[in-house]
Amino acid sequence: MTDHTHHVRLLRDLANSLEAQSTPTDDPFTPHPDTQAIISTRHNSRGQLNYAVPEALQLQRRIRRYNADHGTPHGDIVATALDIWLRAKGYPPDLTPLKTEEQ
Repeated sequence: MTDHTHHVRLLRDLANSLEAQSTPTDDPFTPHPDTQAIISTRHNSRGQLNYAVPEALQLQRRIRRYNADHGTPHGDIVATALDIWLRAKGYPPDLTPLKTEEQ
């Protein structure tokens, strides 16, 4: 008999990855529930994210204006936007370590 253990593990990993991705909603910019939970928790560790971006996009100015209009912290704006984009491209986060820490 053929051992299918490797294939079963690959299918489980694929299923877990698909589950971690957002399901399409009417608003493509709706954050994933896991992302909302992480961002709303102020007691999580945060890291600095520094990248050179084209000045013509005026990202810093736009982030400041969104913050002023909605009160959302700058880091949360960036984290939410990048998470939505990366999930849409098929790169969900591996939240397994986070879930095991909570237990």
